[in-house]
Amino acid sequence: MKKKICILGSTGNIGKSTLDIIYKNKKDFEVVLLSGNQNYKLLISQAIKFKPKFIYSNNIILTNKISTFCKKKNIIIINDLNLLKSIKFDITISAISSIAGLIPTLNIIKFSKKILIANKESIICAWKFISKELKKNNTNFIPIDSEHFSILKLIENKNTNVVHKIYLTASGGPFFNKKINLNKVSILQAINHPVWKMGKKISVDSANLMNKVLEIIEASLLFNLPLNKFAIAIHPKSLVHAIVQYKNGLSFFSYHKPNMKIPIINSLYENLYNKNFFNENFFNKNSVETNLFFFKPTLNDYPALHVLKIAKKYGVNSYLIINILNELLVSKFLEKKILFPDIIKKLLLIMRSKQIKNHLKNNKIKHINDVFKTYNFCKGILN
Repeated sequence: MKKKICILGSTGNIGKSTLDIIYKNKKDFEVVLLSGNQNYKLLISQAIKFKPKFIYSNNIILTNKISTFCKKKNIIIINDLNLLKSIKFDITISAISSIAGLIPTLNIIKFSKKILIANKESIICAWKFISKELKKNNTNFIPIDSEHFSILKLIENKNTNVVHKIYLTASGGPFFNKKINLNKVSILQAINHPVWKMGKKISVDSANLMNKVLEIIEASLLFNLPLNKFAIAIHPKSLVHAIVQYKNGLSFFSYHKPNMKIPIINSLYENLYNKNFFNENFFNKNSVETNLFFFKPTLNDYPALHVLKIAKKYGVNSYLIINILNELLVSKFLEKKILFPDIIKKLLLIMRSKQIKNHLKNNKIKHINDVFKTYNFCKGILN
């Protein structure tokens, strides 16, 4: 029987990669729900190709542009996932970027047997609410960012007490080992990632290493390990995605080509090692890279490492604020309101302020609404 699939964020890179996999394996999957926010032309073309029963969007402009098409194709448009009621998806891919993906992720869990999440912001901002919902609905969960998927596989069925250190690898971004005036960095330069094809926000985060800082915070939450168990290794080829170093001196790493389809397809099928999706010949120099180099990032080259120090000092309640401030500051850079280095400079300045210290002391995240109150608080600081 075909597995019923829901894709939140189908027009983004993760969504498109997932649909490419599904299209080549149509006998195994049925796409029931797609969603988008702005790219209505792509969403329509996806709907023509996969014939979903539902399209989810809370963007009224997009909804108006696709309404006539959906009526002709008998596709139901919904702006609230709770309207699904009795449906149960076999697999949901949650790939709506930034904090915008939080509520849809929380709402879709009860309709999903298994959820694959590629939205670190939701996990950082509200992991305690997401994990509670997963447990309540007995929903299986797999992180599909390449680093976290790799860590999951490397420590699967192992006692984490024997782990000495877990390294998340980073390409180093477009400015690694280059002499460049960061004050003059353009948007096009910042989003020109040397290895991965990603959205603008995550590409900017990768350019200043903030993406890896957030991924360490995410990993700490997902695997219930302290931040000091994790470190960053610059690995420009992006072939090794995580390294787990054990106390007995043994280290294991996860190696695969920088292709998000690999963790996605292994999560969709889950442990079907006999599937021949990707063939690598270890004796073909053009196929497999045998020279693997790793570099330790410095505070001088990557001031974002100071943010990680603040996260360690202030604890879990600071993660939400760090994530929100970074998201807002990256938006300001993309709107050409601040310079590229200002993203980290302003983030550090604000995080060290009395205003933030008082907020952390007097405000606890007890309800999901508190997440959005904190978002508005951070927005107010920057305005």
